[in-house]
Amino acid sequence: MEETITIKELNKEFYDPQRGTVKAVNNISFSAFKGEVFGLLGPNGAGKTTTLRMMATLMQPDSGYISIAGFSTSEKPEDVRRSIGYMSSNTALYPRLSPREIIRYFAELNDYPESEITLRVEQLISYFGIGEYADTYSEKLSTGMKQITSIARTIVHDPAVLILDEPSSGLDVIVSQKIHNYIKDLRDQGKTIIFSSHNMGEVEKICDRIGIINNGKLLAAGTIENLREQTGEYYMENIFIKVVNEFEKKIVQ
Repeated sequence: MEETITIKELNKEFYDPQRGTVKAVNNISFSAFKGEVFGLLGPNGAGKTTTLRMMATLMQPDSGYISIAGFSTSEKPEDVRRSIGYMSSNTALYPRLSPREIIRYFAELNDYPESEITLRVEQLISYFGIGEYADTYSEKLSTGMKQITSIARTIVHDPAVLILDEPSSGLDVIVSQKIHNYIKDLRDQGKTIIFSSHNMGEVEKICDRIGIINNGKLLAAGTIENLREQTGEYYMENIFIKVVNEFEKKIVQ
């Protein structure tokens, strides 16, 4: 398998006036491959979002190495940005632009071939079923339609790697299913997808491998079958709770 993402001994510290120095990411290492959905899970404050932001070149690590699509985030950040689509959990839209205008703008921003932009934008509008809302100001859209627009703008330039942080948050079952299907389609096209979610059901459903983070450390990683064997639990929710609880018990001891 072709390794598209390589992370080695990644570290990031922050200073908090109340807690002092906080090790947000503590010596994390993992890889992800072409045609794979890698789930990255963790409780709030576990270091997951910090890791995703460093992968997206929004933060620099204190030490360690990240390579995405063959480019180092520290040495060639612009090449990394061209190779990824990043959607954070708090991505906002331009309130006075419509979904069609936003998606088109991000295609242009990411140097998508000009002659193909209109077709690409219309394909995404059609696929996600937002034609009825495509020319409405985004400030007037429902939460679900805003989320769909955010996802469409993330993937419009057809990047090799997608980093999706809570992409189905706030969506109903039907729209969530459409997003899950599209993620599977992207995987089948050979894309590498880093997928973060608090919804253990969807993680279990669409991720090929899963990594669990807590207190800045990568506690476990593998297929759902691997994690079931390691923990003796079947459902992803129970696996996650057991891995996190056992780690926290060790800290107390």
